[in-house]
Amino acid sequence: MTDDIQRIRRFNRAVTSEVGALDTSFLGLGRPLGSARVLNAIGHGLQEVGVIRDYLGLDSGLMSRLLRGLEAEGMITTGPSPDDSRRRIAQLTDEGRAAFTEYERLSNDQARAILARHPRPQAILDAMDLIATALGQDRIEIIEIDPREPEAIHCLTQYYRELERRFATGFDVNLSRDPEATDMIRPRGVFLLAMSDALPIGCVGLKGGDGPVAEIKRLWVSPAARGLKLATRLMTRAEDVARSLGIHTLRLDTNSALPEAAALYRKTGWQEIDRFNDDPYPDMFFEKTL
Repeated sequence: MTDDIQRIRRFNRAVTSEVGALDTSFLGLGRPLGSARVLNAIGHGLQEVGVIRDYLGLDSGLMSRLLRGLEAEGMITTGPSPDDSRRRIAQLTDEGRAAFTEYERLSNDQARAILARHPRPQAILDAMDLIATALGQDRIEIIEIDPREPEAIHCLTQYYRELERRFATGFDVNLSRDPEATDMIRPRGVFLLAMSDALPIGCVGLKGGDGPVAEIKRLWVSPAARGLKLATRLMTRAEDVARSLGIHTLRLDTNSALPEAAALYRKTGWQEIDRFNDDPYPDMFFEKTL
């Protein structure tokens, strides 16, 4: 156990040193990491002070000091929200926007340098995904999105690649009964994404029609997020949406090469039924009454 603890502490020291967490001038731009992170959050679209504070995990006192410092530098302005005067919002000034852009450039350069120093950059990325997802698991959000958006396409592409690797026959989406995007958009259905700090790490589709029966499609969770019960969360949310759309019965299909999927369905109340479509890939079929 002691060795495990020391490994974690060694990792913490390495990250602290690499990202410059103790530097008084993060990335050489004259302000510490805390101020730079607040500037970054505002630059990426977070404006309400309470939302920024929660996102960064800061207490109210520290948040106030960081905002005052950025205001004194002329990087930001703060004031009441036009929608609710009880809320404060922060916005970048022109100088703040320029500083944000420079931080983005330097941070991207730093990330490229980290990958370039290692002979197995993909292994580094996979390890980082695993750790970041584990540490941020309490902040994973499930959102609704158009399945034609880039984040959704990313998840679907990863899903298809995994089926290609795991199916003995391979997988060609053109031969599959791929649902129409409009069947997975309200009021017919929905497409859900699991998001971890703006990175899509899981998805599921609810393919609806004009009646009380719909299908669950394209359930996928990133390897970095497996074991965190994210598939169950996605399925539960899809079932909740189905109820709200007046759907009474859900069906899905899967392949025996995905035994963990079948185990999840059985555990959460799905019953195996006869084949209900002519898709060439599935060999197991399930139904659940809501």
